[in-house]
Amino acid sequence: MQILVIDKMHTSLLPMLGEKGYAVNYQPDISRAEVLEIISNYEGIIVRSKMQLDEAFLERATKLKFIARAGAGLDQIDVDAVLKRNIQLFNAPEGNRDAVAEHAMGMLLSLMNHLSRADRQVRSLVWDREGNRGTELKGKTVGIIGYGNTGHEFAKRVKAFGCNMLAYDKYLKDFSDEWVEESTLEEICDQAQVVSLHVPLTSETNRWFNEAMFDNFRHSVFFINTSRGEVAPFVALQAAIEKGKILGACLDVLENEKLKTLTPEQQSAFAYLTQSDKVLFSPHVAGWTHESYVKINEVLVHKISSTFPVSISSNLKE
Repeated sequence: MQILVIDKMHTSLLPMLGEKGYAVNYQPDISRAEVLEIISNYEGIIVRSKMQLDEAFLERATKLKFIARAGAGLDQIDVDAVLKRNIQLFNAPEGNRDAVAEHAMGMLLSLMNHLSRADRQVRSLVWDREGNRGTELKGKTVGIIGYGNTGHEFAKRVKAFGCNMLAYDKYLKDFSDEWVEESTLEEICDQAQVVSLHVPLTSETNRWFNEAMFDNFRHSVFFINTSRGEVAPFVALQAAIEKGKILGACLDVLENEKLKTLTPEQQSAFAYLTQSDKVLFSPHVAGWTHESYVKINEVLVHKISSTFPVSISSNLKE
């Protein structure tokens, strides 16, 4: 089986695939035009985020049996078109779920205790203890929206702080466990003091957390988004902070991560967010640890080889 890899991957991927008997063409610098020229020769493709896998791509991919996404999100893949062609689709949320959960915890604790601001002040010879008085996580009600891989791992970690844990997931039923109590979105809006998003980007979730959604929260909340930035646009975050609906926002993802292409509206709201001590940013790295870089490969290779096993001897005959 011939596999094309079109993004830069951890070096562990190639030997993992080789040991399973796959023939791999590693082309991390390949262009979209070049991919379209050669994809008809391949039965599998492994991608990160280089290009859209759309109808134009699929029309050329006449031999394709699977698409493997080295990560969790599938928003750059036309999932419906892929499944209509009976092409298997793999992703690897299991590979970076621990990393995302730990990063979300780190951001939350840092913001609740003003660590970033306090660090800057001390470096500038400002010693302000009262101004950096923190808020304890223990005893808070935490609402998790999306109870998949990362939501579940985040819940396990937050529960250890003695929090009251609620979770909402539109596509799961009867999922209460030792970590969370299954809840409605309305219950989370009414009770939560911390809200963490763990949802994919879809037509349903795009701009889901708009100004009206934040207005539904009864308490001022600490808000965490490590999923997709488009779910909570800049203008909604600005409005929620100005109204006191958000006490602090931990943002690993942004509505538009190509910062030089912001619209005027986005520029204005983003400028507000960057000047606020109530916002903590990171550059979409929650799931991007040294360990997850390898674990994602392990998950993908396991899924590929379990579905499309290939013996080394049969591959040599090709």
